[in-house]
Amino acid sequence: MSIVKPFRAFRPRLELVTEVATPPYDVLSSEEAKEMVGENSNSFLHVTKSEIDLPPELDHYDRKIYEKAAESFKKLIERGVLIQEAKPCFYIYQQKMGAHVQAGFVAGASVEEYQKNLIKKHEFTRRDKEDDRTNHVATTNANTGPVFLAYRDNKMLDGLLNRIRTEKPLYDFTSADGFVHTVWIVDNDAFIREIEEAFKKVDALYVADGHHRSAAASRVHDDRKAKNPGHTGEEGYNFFQAVIFPANQLYIMDYNRVVKDLNGHTPEEFMAKVSEKFEVSPAGDPKPSKVKTFGMFLGGKWYSLEAKSNSYPTADPVRSLDVAILQENLLAPLLGIGDPRSDKRIDFVGG
Repeated sequence: MSIVKPFRAFRPRLELVTEVATPPYDVLSSEEAKEMVGENSNSFLHVTKSEIDLPPELDHYDRKIYEKAAESFKKLIERGVLIQEAKPCFYIYQQKMGAHVQAGFVAGASVEEYQKNLIKKHEFTRRDKEDDRTNHVATTNANTGPVFLAYRDNKMLDGLLNRIRTEKPLYDFTSADGFVHTVWIVDNDAFIREIEEAFKKVDALYVADGHHRSAAASRVHDDRKAKNPGHTGEEGYNFFQAVIFPANQLYIMDYNRVVKDLNGHTPEEFMAKVSEKFEVSPAGDPKPSKVKTFGMFLGGKWYSLEAKSNSYPTADPVRSLDVAILQENLLAPLLGIGDPRSDKRIDFVGG
């Protein structure tokens, strides 16, 4: 059984939606975010990348950054840029990227189900990034970005998605990157009950993206539950914002590794070692076109790395995953990065 709840969202005023809407916080550097915002005081990046409004020398995990995020969030509400829904609602969010379209339910997902592994995870988290998201949620008192969840094929839920999308949308706009974003509000009580009941028949949900955000929601839940003697299980901290897509619609983008040094190797030594486990060739397009292939940028040039058959056990479904091949054949043995969750020499950039 999967429990989802409608919620009273804070959302942009209709005429300001294009000024407010921003890419996810983790696909932009602070410099890129600052440039994107420019003079736009309504951008939600003032909340999700609040360091852009503070001195650049400040540590990225400084308490002032979270306090600035909370201050900026409050100002957007006070100025009427964000308005709160009058009643708990669900939403349908659709993204169109070229020919690809995916649409899902925006809802409150259950922290308790996450902790019971009914919302299933597939990757570990980094403690520093988990701390960052926990501090952000706790200080702003908000989920400022959704966790992306997926459900296995379900005709009942797909039917509800399609029915609601025949109605007039609340928002429909194209962002600067060419993505078309469309949002429908579900405020009809009968529709709300149908969605809740349909999800109760779903055995499990799966985290597609947002492991740090969901882990942060769990930690904030535990802290607030412990401090609340009148805890009922219905408080807002028992749920986190999620967009729940049908698995067959998901388009998984790359999650790139940025390594800060070659672990003492010269570029020539490093390339020779890489060639023992990968077929290496110059690449015009760095994006891999098939599994077990990686793009690598070194010395101002792009290379394609294709895993050799001796680099992974073909009978092992886990160790033959791309992420495992990269870790076991390059990151750990060559670059000395045994645990990407804690090593300060590696960072991650979303696609």
